[in-house]
Amino acid sequence: MMRTKCSRGISPTLALLVHVVARARRSARDLNIAAVMSRSHVLKSCHALASRALKAPASQPRHFSNLPETTIYGGPVSQSAVKRFTLRQLMQKYAKKEPITMVTAYDYPSAVHVDQAGIDIALVGDSVAMVVHGHDTTLPVTLDDMLLHCKAVARGARRPLLVGDLPFGSYEQSPQQAVDSATRMLKEGNMDSVKMEGGIGSRVAAAKAISEAGIAVMGHVGLTPQAISILGGFRPQGRSSARALLVLEHALALQAAGCFSVVLECVPSPVAAAITTTLKIPTIGIGAGPKCSGQVLVYHDLLGMMQHPHYAKVTPKFCKKYAKIGEVINSALEEYNREVTSGEFPSGAHTPYRLENNQLDFFIEDLQKNGFHDAAEAANKAALQDEAVDSLLKKTSVV
Repeated sequence: MMRTKCSRGISPTLALLVHVVARARRSARDLNIAAVMSRSHVLKSCHALASRALKAPASQPRHFSNLPETTIYGGPVSQSAVKRFTLRQLMQKYAKKEPITMVTAYDYPSAVHVDQAGIDIALVGDSVAMVVHGHDTTLPVTLDDMLLHCKAVARGARRPLLVGDLPFGSYEQSPQQAVDSATRMLKEGNMDSVKMEGGIGSRVAAAKAISEAGIAVMGHVGLTPQAISILGGFRPQGRSSARALLVLEHALALQAAGCFSVVLECVPSPVAAAITTTLKIPTIGIGAGPKCSGQVLVYHDLLGMMQHPHYAKVTPKFCKKYAKIGEVINSALEEYNREVTSGEFPSGAHTPYRLENNQLDFFIEDLQKNGFHDAAEAANKAALQDEAVDSLLKKTSVV
């Protein structure tokens, strides 16, 4: 096959066009109609195609949750200056013994706050069932519920590593079910990884299957809220030597299954220290003392958002409230209610829109013509109030 010459810098599309035109010219010459395909016509066609190619917008990368920091074959290039915190960076912090931060997020606003605070990991936790949906446990939340929250968080958190909790009932039945659910978390929920609870039997098999499927998985031992049925409530774990060794065995099993990290919940500090020293992967503590590789808290808990008496009863003892956002929210809502009731809101400062020039008179006239006399009078009074506000604002701006 004869090949057309293509100078370096010409796009593959243009090179293909030149090749096709060359073949057409040869066919035309054989048929004695070469005049139809003159040299000038070919050059003009090539020039027009090149101009269109130069003017065409550059292809945009897909909005992957975690764009690769480096690639072998090229790939999408992030248009944002903010880079996602990756598993490699997580392990670098772990190797340097730098504390790792993780906070839960459940929607776009909380994700934005977690992102702007520079938190390393944003966990879309199944605790959403309790702090957002108002359930007493984490059990009622479904995989579809979690996916909805994961999508919202992925839109708001651009920097943190995103971890999606696999809810109760979405991975226990078989390794295949676990892989299917984890796959949906990444493909539909735009998560970077998943988290699952438990360190025995089918839970370990599920973690292994997920990891072997190429999906990063975080384990969770100690108090596992999804097992509340057999635990008899939210109770601390590992408080005897035998039970502490059992928690260690569970953590080791998850590490062997391929987990990149393990959450230690509600275990004594010496137990957490022993597990952290034994494992070769980061531990993330919640109610497990200061000796873990990192810490996690629930967004609503650390901000002091919930003021309902029921919620006060279930707020964990280990949680430090860094703010009293709930009190601020309640105060603002009460003030809003009072101002609306008294007619103080909205004031002129919060009534910014006006009819276009000369349209007010036409509007009032049209209302009167159509028999809406009361409406015309009301519109006129409102307009006079707007004029008074505008005059006052002008005087204030001059001063």
